[in-house]
Amino acid sequence: MGKQYSESAADALDSDRGAAGEFHEHALQLPVEAAGMRLDQALARALPQYSRARLQGWIEAGAVAVDGRRLRAKDRVLGGEQVRVRAHCAVATRIEPEPRALNIVYQDRALLVIDKPAGWVVHPGAGNPHHTLQNALLAFDPALARVPRAGLVHRLDKDTSGLLVVARSLEAHLRLVEALADRQIERSYLAVCTGVLTGGGTVAEPIGRHRTQRTRMTVRADGRAAVTHYRIVERFRAHTLVLVRLETGRTHQIRVHLAHIGHPLVGDPVYGGRRRLPAGCSAPLAAALQTFRRQALHASRLALSHPLTGRPLVCESPMPADLAALCAALAVDVRAQP
Repeated sequence: MGKQYSESAADALDSDRGAAGEFHEHALQLPVEAAGMRLDQALARALPQYSRARLQGWIEAGAVAVDGRRLRAKDRVLGGEQVRVRAHCAVATRIEPEPRALNIVYQDRALLVIDKPAGWVVHPGAGNPHHTLQNALLAFDPALARVPRAGLVHRLDKDTSGLLVVARSLEAHLRLVEALADRQIERSYLAVCTGVLTGGGTVAEPIGRHRTQRTRMTVRADGRAAVTHYRIVERFRAHTLVLVRLETGRTHQIRVHLAHIGHPLVGDPVYGGRRRLPAGCSAPLAAALQTFRRQALHASRLALSHPLTGRPLVCESPMPADLAALCAALAVDVRAQP
């Protein structure tokens, strides 16, 4: 999957810009055992207190010097290089534990897999200081305070439901972040998009932040590489249920890519445009579409190697009730046509 922690490398850097904080300097020598590793991988092992995505952002911003030179995150190291990091770190604010019921699909001493309901913000941020998944995780397991972002390895948008993996130790966190960056964690989603797709396909278009609307992402030539695979699960009269697999993990990737090919998600308030009803729409279907108040997107499957044992771990989440009801209404509409 994509080179992403709980945010893309660029977003990791953006999250610190403008924040109160200070520069932390690190001077270190890479061990000989790092020979052949990517620079970001070697740094993640040397500085486990930072996510690999954050280190990637600093490398790209020129905050990392290797023997006095700037390298790319993907460049291989020889081992023994002198590395200097001047890293801007936002002042951490304490995130309070808040007991909330968690739907835990799998757990052991190394990790948790959580089935997040729509409407939950993953971690505190502007406008959402409390009542997040991160607050709930800290209440469930106070030891997660010792793991970056309470162990959250990736994220879902507030109104996207489904599966998230959480590391319960620094070792598990490091290995899961590396697996995600190396595209070794499979993430699949169910989505209902507008329009009738004729077949499956792949969208391979770079994604970056919108130049004028900073809360939006967009396809742009100078964006970060992004690849989305999709196949048809069921066609309706004017909509399609698709299974989407991420190869990369950019912010809003599925929403941006499907909108880019002219098939935005049902209910997407940012990329979906004006809500339209199909011609000849029945009253029940019109009600179902008009009352569906989130993007129709559900993270339905996670497949990974266990970070400590290496055993394959596959978790699945059934379609949530609101999305199932929408699909049922779309199916009834098909059958009702003459």
